[in-house]
Amino acid sequence: MNTFFNIGIYYLVYYYLVPHFYLSNKYPEFILYALICFLTSSLFRILWEPAVFKVDFSREGYYVGFLYNVYISQGIVILVASFLGITKDKFLIEQNVIDLGEEKEQLYLDLIRSKLNPHFLLNTLNNMYANSFTHSEKTPDSILQLSKLLQYIIYDSGKERISISQEFSSLKALAALYQLKYSNRLDIVFDIQDQDEFDIVEIPPSVLLTLFENALKHSAIGEEENSFIRLLCTVENSELFFEIINSVAESRTGLVDTGYQGLGNEAVIHILDKFYSDRYEIHSGTEENNRYKITLKINMNG
Repeated sequence: MNTFFNIGIYYLVYYYLVPHFYLSNKYPEFILYALICFLTSSLFRILWEPAVFKVDFSREGYYVGFLYNVYISQGIVILVASFLGITKDKFLIEQNVIDLGEEKEQLYLDLIRSKLNPHFLLNTLNNMYANSFTHSEKTPDSILQLSKLLQYIIYDSGKERISISQEFSSLKALAALYQLKYSNRLDIVFDIQDQDEFDIVEIPPSVLLTLFENALKHSAIGEEENSFIRLLCTVENSELFFEIINSVAESRTGLVDTGYQGLGNEAVIHILDKFYSDRYEIHSGTEENNRYKITLKINMNG
């Protein structure tokens, strides 16, 4: 009987008092009702247990022990129910906060994922249209490169990870479109040797492409003389090494509108922190002769 009675008290505190008062920040009411519950349940047991179980209080100190047992057991039931109810709901709240944080983070990443500027897309299509009248050799290549970039933006950038080869396919497509725009006069050199690891090793999309897009934008390539970009990438001993050296625009007007809107360095670091934590190094800064260098090392083991 005591077991069923205490289960009822437990459920009353766990499912009613804690959610309706404690979690609603009504702490005085919670304490008051918990105390009433304690006194009522204790009094009930004190009155009905001796009658039901015919307890003999003739022995010295037995009645005091009985009261002590009742108060302690009822106090434990109410305290345990309160503690478990509070910790359970706090755990659920914290879990919801974590889930919301992850959802917010994913929405944030989705929002800033690579996009193609509509103006750039329209200009590229207009160039293709104009070249089609003269049967220019640029037309098929520009269609191919734009198709690769669109495929990356629509399909690959939404994935959690893609191969390095896929990332470089879009990177080269973006570079090729600008080479076509400037009649292949841009001083862009890729030191990327074909490696089997590029098809195997996977990275979050948009990281390398964004770093290249930033170099393309700030180098003033195509807008100022002697502007250039040098890009190097290797994978050795499970470590990805990526480096870009570019010229620096002499003025803000020299900045290039690449048309591709990347993540920005802040978001790149945010992604690296999420996927690689303490397994990456990124350094950037201005060097001699008006050059800017950024290097990224990622330990792919982990």
